[in-house]
Amino acid sequence: MANVLMRGSTYLRWVYLLLGAALVLAFILVDSGLVSLLDDLGMPNVLTGILAAIVVAAPPLILGALPAVREVEGIAVESLLGVRFEERPLGPSRTWAQRRRTTLWFCIHLVAGGFVGVLSTIVFGIGAVLLAAPFRAPGSRELLPGLNYQVTGRWTDVWMPLATIVAIVALFLLSSAIGALLAYAAPRLLGPTPAERIELLERRTATLAERNRLARELHDSVGHALSLVTIQAAAARRVLATDPAFAETALAAMETSARAALADLDHVLGLLRDDRRPGSQTAPQATLGNLTRLVEATRAGGITVGVRRTGDLEELPAAVSREAYRIIQEGLTNAIRHAGRPADEVSVDLVINLDESGLQLELTNPVTAGTTDHSGGGRGLAGIRERVAVLRGTVEAGLVAGTWRLAVTLPVAVTTRRG
Repeated sequence: MANVLMRGSTYLRWVYLLLGAALVLAFILVDSGLVSLLDDLGMPNVLTGILAAIVVAAPPLILGALPAVREVEGIAVESLLGVRFEERPLGPSRTWAQRRRTTLWFCIHLVAGGFVGVLSTIVFGIGAVLLAAPFRAPGSRELLPGLNYQVTGRWTDVWMPLATIVAIVALFLLSSAIGALLAYAAPRLLGPTPAERIELLERRTATLAERNRLARELHDSVGHALSLVTIQAAAARRVLATDPAFAETALAAMETSARAALADLDHVLGLLRDDRRPGSQTAPQATLGNLTRLVEATRAGGITVGVRRTGDLEELPAAVSREAYRIIQEGLTNAIRHAGRPADEVSVDLVINLDESGLQLELTNPVTAGTTDHSGGGRGLAGIRERVAVLRGTVEAGLVAGTWRLAVTLPVAVTTRRG
């Protein structure tokens, strides 16, 4: 019992119940005026009684059904009852099922709060009189209308303050017990149902998947740009004194690559900061239709890129086209990073073929002896394998006779366009 009285949660629960008592008092004031108005209308007693019952019951039911009540009650329950909901923050009621449960909770809050409020008024009202009783002159005093108590002026009056202290302790213990029951019931009435929990988990999963996708897009885009900037900077420094024109071209390409990477970075970080629901807005999705721009940006750094395409790539599903673009981008990035030679000596051959067997991507580039790490900073091949696995494709990567080869096959059901 002493531990309960020492806890701050005991008094917070009492405050929560007093909030319910305050609402009950407000309803009583409003209802009393409306019921008096009904009495003045001179209607039959039965009809007056029915209307009075409706007037008394309607305000709590209407107020409890308001969507914002769930949010307000959730804040009060978390702050004063110490409940933690699975859905945080607890939002307004979105369905009629939630509104019904919130209305039931609101009515329970009013009943429990009204009960504790009446007890608190009695205990503290009468308790103040009893605490002062031993210090008053002997004689009969009226405690309540029709209820007298006798002050003797002797030690026998000590029972009055003791009774007050016991009553106050009992009040807080009872308030704590009622608050504990409410804390137990709150997640079941205000919190999400099992179906709502599943929906909440699906939303969280979709959000995490979207953020993971954005992170991969950002890694591929910025990583490719930084690789170009690095190799272009090295080339510009090497020929700065002997070929200023080439150095100026390399610096311009660096500026273009950096601006593009900064734009992607700003856009993706903006989406993450907004924390919108998945699908409401997404970052621009590059596809194989943007491949020419990627190749030209790579060539701007003095890197030779040969491209051969067969098949109508416009027939590709959007998802496959997006992933294929990112795979090629990561492959070019790895080739630039790990060629082990100056930019003007790096050459990459890219072959893209689309037929009935699927989409085949092949990137090959000569590498310097001893350069075998194409990990891309820990995400290169791993990121490619993740993308390919999602599309149920295959990946082959390895060094053969001084040439690094990356071959990817993605199964695609190509639909022939009708004229």
